[in-house]
Amino acid sequence: MQNKIYQLFEYAYIVMAAFSIYLVTTHWEDNRAKAYMFIFFAILAVFMFFFKRKFRKMTQQRTKDQNKK
Repeated sequence: MQNKIYQLFEYAYIVMAAFSIYLVTTHWEDNRAKAYMFIFFAILAVFMFFFKRKFRKMTQQRTKDQNKK
């Protein structure tokens, strides 16, 4: 159950990145500074997705190895 929650939060980061990219496209002409801020948020959200995914897989492997012993 806990792994499902972690996976949900992983994909929430992808949703946040997609929303940030949408906001970049809408604010690009009007407010360039705000668009750059949302570009940063999109990059950060993608980074966090891969970081959380790697960390979750490491913990899954660790528990699997401990259960074998």
